[in-house]
Amino acid sequence: MLFQRTNLLEKLRLEKEKLSKSEELILDEVRAILSKVDDDNSRIAKNLVNSQSGSSVNSFTFDLLDSDKIFHIDQIKNLCIDYRLRFLDTKYFKGEIPAEAYSKIRSLEKEHNTELRGFKIIAPSKLFKLEDKDDPLLFAPMGNGYYYLIHKWGNDLNPFRKLMMWPFKNVGNLIFVIVLISYLTTLLIPNGLFSKSNSVAEFGILFFFMFKSIVAIAIFYGFAMGKNFSPAIWNSKYYNA
Repeated sequence: MLFQRTNLLEKLRLEKEKLSKSEELILDEVRAILSKVDDDNSRIAKNLVNSQSGSSVNSFTFDLLDSDKIFHIDQIKNLCIDYRLRFLDTKYFKGEIPAEAYSKIRSLEKEHNTELRGFKIIAPSKLFKLEDKDDPLLFAPMGNGYYYLIHKWGNDLNPFRKLMMWPFKNVGNLIFVIVLISYLTTLLIPNGLFSKSNSVAEFGILFFFMFKSIVAIAIFYGFAMGKNFSPAIWNSKYYNA
C-alpha cells in the first residue's frame, strides 16, 4: 500500500506536543516582557523620586514630538498663579502616580531612545503633602525653559477655582475683595440698629468698622497659616510659603 492511513490519535498527540512547546515559548516571552517592564518601572520610579530642578535636560527627537504637549515655563507660571497651583519636582509629590504615567514614560523613552529624568508636576499645594483627587500634570524638561507634558490624571479642577483664587494673586486684588465684602456686609446691617438717624456718616462709620475687622481677619489668617500670594509660591517647595 503506497500511502498509510492517517492515525488521528497520533496526529492529535503531535498537535498536543507542538502546542505544549508553543505555550512554553509564549510563557517565556511573557516572563521576559514582564521582567523588563518591572525593571523599567523600578528605574522610572527611582528617577521620579530623585528628580531635581535644573539637573536634567532630556534629549527628545524633535520630529516625533507633539507640539500640543510642549509648554514654556512662563505659560506654566501663569497657570499656576491663576489657579494657585505649584510646579515642583516629583520628589515632593505625595500622591500616587498612576500606572498609565509609567506606561507613557516607557513609550516615550523607547520612541525617543532616551532615559527621561528631571520630572516635574503641576498640582494643588496639598497634593505635595497628602493625597487628593485634583488633576496633576506630569512634565519632563526639554531645556531653555520648555517642558513636555507626559500625562494628566485625576479629576478636573473646580470651574470656580480661578475666580476663588483671584484675591490671592496680589495685594490689589485682595484689598478690592475686602472692600467689596465690607460694603456688602455693611448693607446687610438693618437701618437704625445703632442710631435712629440713617445718614451717610453712619454708613461710613459702619463700613470703616467692617473694613478694619475683615482686614484684621485676613492678616491674622495670613500670618497664622504662613500664607503668601500666588506669584511667590507657584514654584516654592516650602509648605508655609
